[in-house]
Amino acid sequence: MENITAATPLRQPIVFELEGFHVPPGYGSLLFVLALLNYIVTLLGNGVVACVIVIDKTLHRPMFIMLCNLVACDLLGATAVLPRLMMHFLTGQKKIAYGAALAQAFSVHTYGVAVQTILGAMAYDRYVAVCEPLRYPVIMTSARLHFCCALAWIVALLCIAILFGFHLNVPLCGNTIKHVYSSNRSILRLACGPTPVNSIYGLSMTWSVSTGIFLIIAFSYIRILHASVTQKRTDSLVRSKAFQTCASHLVVYVLYEISSLVVIVSYRFPSASENMRKVFSILLIIIPPTINPIIYGLVSKEIRVSIIKHFNKLVRHKK
Repeated sequence: MENITAATPLRQPIVFELEGFHVPPGYGSLLFVLALLNYIVTLLGNGVVACVIVIDKTLHRPMFIMLCNLVACDLLGATAVLPRLMMHFLTGQKKIAYGAALAQAFSVHTYGVAVQTILGAMAYDRYVAVCEPLRYPVIMTSARLHFCCALAWIVALLCIAILFGFHLNVPLCGNTIKHVYSSNRSILRLACGPTPVNSIYGLSMTWSVSTGIFLIIAFSYIRILHASVTQKRTDSLVRSKAFQTCASHLVVYVLYEISSLVVIVSYRFPSASENMRKVFSILLIIIPPTINPIIYGLVSKEIRVSIIKHFNKLVRHKK
């Protein structure tokens, strides 16, 4: 049991204190500027991609609508962490109310699960587009598209809602969260007693979601690779466009998995500094949302062309 500050359970209103980063004197403003720039790039990049997809009717297709869901997920994760991190760097403020801590933790965990389920739905869409190009409009109907998007969010929200249901009626005997942001585990470490059910469910849920999504994506891309080798050259244009989004989707998934692996590995080295571990733990939340719109903007010709077209229109309008 960690961070025990009282012999008896704390009473509401509970105010936690985030341990945060150890910021050397004089470096707070610099770190604030870097975090602010990262947040601006995240908002601007994801905002541009979302706006272009909404405005351009030629992009009102399943893959790009799913991409809008990924944009919403990225913004959820970044917004849950970066504003409070900036306040920590700028003012040194580390206190966070119990409700705000639960909301932050819920948002962070929802982001972690939803980004995987949405990428799984996008892999299914790419599988149908490449392997069944002629039947694609029949299979990926508007109803099927909305079902896939809704299912991705429902699975994520349901999994995390059950996880946080275990917080109910758990007495807390400490108020120092030894992390940069609130999380399920960091809050339950302050419990007055062990919480084995939460630990078992959390590990089982994480393993099940990660393994299930990996199998869906692996199956989809194995079938895509097989189709690209065995099928004739008919519908080459359709497959070419599908492969463009396949490449960006695969890069985003690999980027997310590498970020997750870095976080896991960092906790296997006790000799690593606390600040270094915290930096690694936050990479998963701030790096993918920053890079994802850049990847899709560069790889997807349709999004890139649409961005340039609307930018040129805006410039001409101002002239």
